[in-house]
Amino acid sequence: MTPGAERIRITRGRGGQVEATGPLDPLAASLLRRAGFLTFPTLSGQWVRLPFDMGGEWENEHASWAADMLTAARYPVTVDPTLRSAPRSGAPSQSRPTTPCPSVPAGRHR
Repeated sequence: MTPGAERIRITRGRGGQVEATGPLDPLAASLLRRAGFLTFPTLSGQWVRLPFDMGGEWENEHASWAADMLTAARYPVTVDPTLRSAPRSGAPSQSRPTTPCPSVPAGRHR
């Protein structure tokens, strides 16, 4: 990104929702989706936000995760300081348990 480029902003809106605004190209939009953000069409473009009523800790965790992924991809990002969660390793916890992939018996793969 060039110095002075417009930043992606992750903020808490007037209604309490966590929103992402700014220049969202396909990669940035994909990273936000991976972090749990939803995209809705509007008359002026799109509205990108986290789901409502998931709890402040969940919202902070996912907003921080999104900011970390965007920063790693070299996007200029500004995050509302109230949305930053404590540093963790790995991705945020999922709302549903994950199942391990079945292993392939030895000699049975191609």
